[in-house]
Amino acid sequence: MAEWVALAQLLQQPRAGRVVGHNETGSPLDHATFYLQVQQWQAAFAAHDGRDWALYFDDTLRFAAALFGAWHAGKRVYLGADNLPATLDALQPHVSGFAGDVEPARQPLQPVHAACVALGALEERDCELVVFTSGSTGEPAAIAKRLDQLAREVDALQAAFGELVEGAQVHGTVSHQHIYGLLFRVLWPLASGRAILPRRFFHEDLVSALAAAPSVLVATPAHLKRLPEQLDWSSLHGQLRAVFSSGGALPELAALQVRDWLGVAPTEVFGSSETGGIAWRRWDALAPSWCALPGVRWRIDDGCLSVASPHLPDAQWWRSQDRAEAGADGGFRLLGRADRIVKIEERRVSLDALERALRAHPAVADVRVLVLPGLREQLAAVVVPVDPAVTTGGDAGRRSLQQALATLLAQSHDAVTRPRRWRWVAQLPLNAQGKVTQAALAALFQPTLPVPCWQQREAGHAALTLTLDPALRVFDGHFPQARVLPGVAQLDWAIRWGREAFAIPPRFVRMDAVKFQHVARPNDVLSLQLEWDAERGVLGFRYTSAAGVHSSGKVRFDAG
Repeated sequence: MAEWVALAQLLQQPRAGRVVGHNETGSPLDHATFYLQVQQWQAAFAAHDGRDWALYFDDTLRFAAALFGAWHAGKRVYLGADNLPATLDALQPHVSGFAGDVEPARQPLQPVHAACVALGALEERDCELVVFTSGSTGEPAAIAKRLDQLAREVDALQAAFGELVEGAQVHGTVSHQHIYGLLFRVLWPLASGRAILPRRFFHEDLVSALAAAPSVLVATPAHLKRLPEQLDWSSLHGQLRAVFSSGGALPELAALQVRDWLGVAPTEVFGSSETGGIAWRRWDALAPSWCALPGVRWRIDDGCLSVASPHLPDAQWWRSQDRAEAGADGGFRLLGRADRIVKIEERRVSLDALERALRAHPAVADVRVLVLPGLREQLAAVVVPVDPAVTTGGDAGRRSLQQALATLLAQSHDAVTRPRRWRWVAQLPLNAQGKVTQAALAALFQPTLPVPCWQQREAGHAALTLTLDPALRVFDGHFPQARVLPGVAQLDWAIRWGREAFAIPPRFVRMDAVKFQHVARPNDVLSLQLEWDAERGVLGFRYTSAAGVHSSGKVRFDAG
């Protein structure tokens, strides 16, 4: 077991035998060499005026050396999420210069390869880091973090998960330029003596690395939702100790899939750039409650979560915009955002800002933007056009308006943070109290029918298969205790597709010999056999699947 070293004392002296990390080729970097690299960066920063410097490095070990070098030189560090010109342009007014993998025109600082001073210990409250996130308006906001806040958060991670990850390698898909990656892939390993490892970009490389030794995976929901099924995930069973996920909500389907494929229930860590880590939960069961990290206190104020912790800049209670309720097990459950800030692919998106942008278009009378749940959450827009003909006319008019609105949003939102699905309505759906509800908006995107796959269509016989999408509207609310396909829906579908296959008279007379034998559930694949006796005016139907016969019967019609 490696010696635990407080981050402020990490470079008080070179530490023999301690490995800091491994580079892309697998070569180890020992503490003495890392100490020298930090000295070189300290000398480079100390030789320049100006307190604030922006860092961007692709290589995690080089980043760590530059970060501690800047702190030892008394500098405040700004972290950009990437090194795109637009990001660097936005940082430029805030900093004196750049270091790392940025375009040469920015004149990035280089380490000084000369005699350097001894480093000593850091004063935690004097070392600062600035990260950027989106605030309630959707505009980027600078969040300052002191080393004492970061160090206490690392202490909390060790107290909560240290025993679980002891002796394991930490592999991650998360960039160290983000606060989550910084904590899990840089600061926590440095303090605990675990080696910093290169970031993994490709699933094949990741599986190979995780299977080679006892390991921990640090990932995001965006990554975990896209695990390719064809890889040998079973090779990780027995080697993978933990899977961490943060940066956004991990959908239930993705969490259960990770648990089944990787053999480990994923652990979600909840927090924000402003608050640091707040709580965690492990998907050993369905819909687990959130448990506070060590040292974090929480309470519910007017329906919203408030926290007090050493990860915050002071001892005051900090009220979030996350709606929450206390659970009977001592934890809490999150109920969505009060300020309509959501996360899509770990990107904060203001639904209010999207709606304001869409309402600015002269062809839009009103609009609501919502998040559609699923394995991959999507943004969706329900639009009331100024011209009612858009809702009743052909696809061409709706497609033209959708393209115009997408072009408008492209000026301020990238493809990830723009709606992908659209509905056009004469008026927004209102409940009995005259309010637009999330449920009513979401219902507009629910399929009302399964997609038929016709196998046979003849004069008196037709056959088709139906896959029962869990999102079908007929599964909601008909049977409160279970999601099963109602018999009335089976009758309706048989008649609907019977009319599509045959020339059935308009007048319904009666039903005969209707039997419901086995329930059908979401994701079942049903075969529907239809028989039409034109002479007698009788439509026969029979639903079957691998489980047997679900229902059958006859429906009589006449011309009236």
